[in-house]
Amino acid sequence: MAKGEPLALRLDAETRSRIARLARWKGSTVSDVIREAVGTMLDREERLERPADLAGDLVGCVEGGDPSRSSGGGRRVAEVLRARRSRR
Repeated sequence: MAKGEPLALRLDAETRSRIARLARWKGSTVSDVIREAVGTMLDREERLERPADLAGDLVGCVEGGDPSRSSGGGRRVAEVLRARRSRR
């Protein structure tokens, strides 16, 4: 693996021990294990899309319905909660 600039990292004793154990099992160094773990996490996180991006092709694809349905939602929820509270 390519070497880079040094980085200080604080780890609890249990995590450090687990990394060292994995490095020994793989016949690798602690630094290599950490580099691989960070790279894997970055690859996974960078592939994730925001929910709005995933549903982008669905937005606006339905015709009809009440166009004002999505406005004033907070107000309507507050009214429902007030009504429930007054019934108690």
